[in-house]
This record gives sequence, structure tokens and C-alpha cells, in this order.
Amino acid sequence: MRKTLIIALAALSGVVLTSVGLPSSNPAPVKVSVKGESTFAYADTLSWKLLGQIKYLKKPSKDYPEGVMYPVINTTLKAKQGKQVVMTGFVIPIDNKSYAISKNMFKACFFCGQAGPETIMGIKLKNPGQRFKTDEYLTLKGTFRYNDSDVDDWIYHIENAEVVK
Repeated sequence: MRKTLIIALAALSGVVLTSVGLPSSNPAPVKVSVKGESTFAYADTLSWKLLGQIKYLKKPSKDYPEGVMYPVINTTLKAKQGKQVVMTGFVIPIDNKSYAISKNMFKACFFCGQAGPETIMGIKLKNPGQRFKTDEYLTLKGTFRYNDSDVDDWIYHIENAEVVK
């Protein structure tokens, strides 16, 4: 039942976004009703489609003189740097303490060759002791940061992240 409610809320968020546009940079909860039950949810202010609108430019670096592909971030995402965002995705454990959020479930994430690095976001939690299960479907609220210079780090991040319901 809970998974059904989460999926329904995510679908409703998509409908809201396409019908009214993107919300302001300070997202507020909206009241939704699913199967007669009212609850509050956050509409995503980022989408995996928007994060996927990325290009790459090959250039040399100190560690990779033969050249490496650097991300070229689009202007819409550059404008969101340092702003509060809401994003939904699947939890991917990185190690015992850190997680990422992914467009795809673990079995189809970019580690397994099914997608690119733009389909995952590093998470820095406001409460670092929280634990999540692999492929748990979460909506996070936090500060957006992109990285276009360190090829050994995620391209996208959500910092000071909190789980919202």
C-alpha cells in the first residue's frame, strides 16, 4: 500500500509539473488526495530528463593528460546552483555511510552500464546517521550543487538533504 501511495504521488507530481510549470526555488508542500486519503507531498523541482540534458567536452587534466570527458552543465541547472530542490529516485548505497539517488534501480544504474553518470546524484544528508535500503524510492529536499571540474566526483549533488513524505 505504501509503495503504491509513493508511486501515485510521484506520478501526480509529474502531472502537476507539466500542467503548472516548475515551482519556485523554495519548494512548498502541496495537498494531494490519493484513493480518498489526503496528504502533503513535494513536487520535484528537478527532473531526470533535465539532468540528462548534458553535453561533454574532452580536455586534458593533470591526472589524465590524454584527455577526459568533462560535463558541460546547461543554463537551467546552472541557475539552480545553491538553491533548494526536491528530487525523487532510487537509493543506491555507495559504502557503509554514503548513498546516492538514481533515476534507475540498482540493477540498471550506470555502474552496471545501463545509463550514464547524469542519472545519479550524490547525497550529503542533513542527518548523516540515517540508513536506507537499496532501491528504496525516496523524495529528498536539499541544496543542489553541480560539479563540472572534478572528474572523480559526482556531476550532481543534493546537500543538506532531508527525506520528505
